[in-house]
Amino acid sequence: MTGSILRLTDTAARSQVDDDRQLLAKVLRPYRDPYHYLTWATVTTRNGMAVGRGEFRIQERSTVDTGMLGGAEFGICYEQLVRFLIASSIKERSVPELEGWATGDYWAGQVPDLHVVRLNSAFRSPVDSSAFFGEVALASFTESTVRRPILLIDTTCRFWDGESGRADGEVLLALLDPPDPRSARAAA
Repeated sequence: MTGSILRLTDTAARSQVDDDRQLLAKVLRPYRDPYHYLTWATVTTRNGMAVGRGEFRIQERSTVDTGMLGGAEFGICYEQLVRFLIASSIKERSVPELEGWATGDYWAGQVPDLHVVRLNSAFRSPVDSSAFFGEVALASFTESTVRRPILLIDTTCRFWDGESGRADGEVLLALLDPPDPRSARAAA
């Protein structure tokens, strides 16, 4: 990965899904109420790649409150936004590598089948956790069948506030036992 967010500026080949409250509620269901940090989100796609953008508010933490985004919350915020991004991409059928998934399959496996394999984060300057923004981009996909079918997804992310706060990251995700997109296309 390059360490930068995929920019979607080509409006001719771009589509956007506006904030979907029902989808967001389903994405946040596995998290306890005080940890529903993602308050709204949208997804933009271009040429089969997608970027999710959202707003976050951390009102209750799992650690001591510093008023700034910390490592634990970075991971939770990333997970909530990437789960929304993947769910929206499956629902809208906008990312070819996710075409084999049905939304019902995704909801059934949202918690047990989505794993953070590697997370690298860099806190450039403190991010005010009371209100900030985030962006996650699906950068590339790799299929693996070494032990079991896995779809590896390289992603980039960033978080920023209304001032100068900034944190960036690169995350490798694994989706376990993904449906075969070829069989889904054949069934359609």
